[in-house]
Amino acid sequence: MSADKSTNVNPPSFPVVTRRQFLRQAAAATATVSALGSWPAFGAEPGEFKRKIKLGVIGCGGRGSWIAKHFQAHGGYEMMAVADYFAEVANPCGDALGVHSARRFSTLSGYKRLLEFGVEAVALETPPYFFPAHAAAAVAAGMHVYMAKPVAVDVPGALAIESAAKTATAKALCFFVDYQMPTDPGNQEVARRIHAPEFGKIAQVQTCGMGSGFSDPAKTSTIESRLQHLIWVNDVAIGCDYIGNYDIHAIDAALWAIGERPSAAMGDSRICRTDPHGDSHDVCSVIYEYANGAVHNHFGEALGNQTTGELSCRVHGVNGNALLNYWGKATMRSSDDAFSSEVENLYDSGVVRNIASFYLQVTENRFQNDTVRRAVDGVLACVLGREAAARHSRLTMDELIQENKRLELDLTELKS
Repeated sequence: MSADKSTNVNPPSFPVVTRRQFLRQAAAATATVSALGSWPAFGAEPGEFKRKIKLGVIGCGGRGSWIAKHFQAHGGYEMMAVADYFAEVANPCGDALGVHSARRFSTLSGYKRLLEFGVEAVALETPPYFFPAHAAAAVAAGMHVYMAKPVAVDVPGALAIESAAKTATAKALCFFVDYQMPTDPGNQEVARRIHAPEFGKIAQVQTCGMGSGFSDPAKTSTIESRLQHLIWVNDVAIGCDYIGNYDIHAIDAALWAIGERPSAAMGDSRICRTDPHGDSHDVCSVIYEYANGAVHNHFGEALGNQTTGELSCRVHGVNGNALLNYWGKATMRSSDDAFSSEVENLYDSGVVRNIASFYLQVTENRFQNDTVRRAVDGVLACVLGREAAARHSRLTMDELIQENKRLELDLTELKS
């Protein structure tokens, strides 16, 4: 579901992942990564599995089928079932994973049938509009949840995810959100130094999200045509807008550095892509305010104008400056300290680490579910920025949450 790879200017294809490749990446991750902040450690030696986790994959499009192969290559998962609204999508994914045809489901209710078929964990990779309902149903059915970002498209959805995660913890279930930037060893070391007293108080943060955008064809009589090929990122109600689907990686890094969600935002945004049909804004500039006084400027652009893809967070402290990055280098400099590390193949390696971490959390009964808090705050921050920029006015987080505005989709003509 995530747009990470496809929004880069020249997106590579989704490769087939072998078990040997997976274990090699996981071994490198476990050898170099130390946990920091609210992100979990990656733990044990890859390939040493207590048991197989019976996994179902809900959402089998480009990223869904690709991440399913990563789960399979890990070796600690049994690929039990797949579900996608489109049968023509679910079936090839099932073929590739060796899932029996009786455990492949389609239409809007396919996820419900999957939950009844003996899985103990689900990977959610649908358009994010559907995440709150799917996550709540999975937790109610006693399933562990691994999900993509953004976890919702609006305030009610974000709060529903927060509630589902609390229920999961109470029921001794894992609830894991897949962000890649916090898993990188270089980013983790930079974040450690940002949080050290020597860095000083954070004065200003600058985040940037630049990507190539997505195809936005003319709409048809139903939204069915918008649910594939990342077309849905162009529709706010389905994909959370560009700031919520793509830029959210950089904004999550800002929350990681600052240590709290914003209290208010103001800004401006517009639609600049050629012949638009969806309502997502592809250009935005937002200034966030925080209770601790930090100033946060965010810039987003998704125009396919041949600029280099960027997801970055620059942090300026009283005594130093730092860069958290998705591509390129993670760095920190001060008058008496310096650090630099190449961020390597994060789109793939971050998923490898997260799948390994999820396995350990499930099998070792770790139910703190530490990734959820910032994932929810990140969506709320993006929705706050999206709404403030669209309204061309200042909006506080308290006002946004009090409004509790739900984005609705007309699903009546879809296959139920």
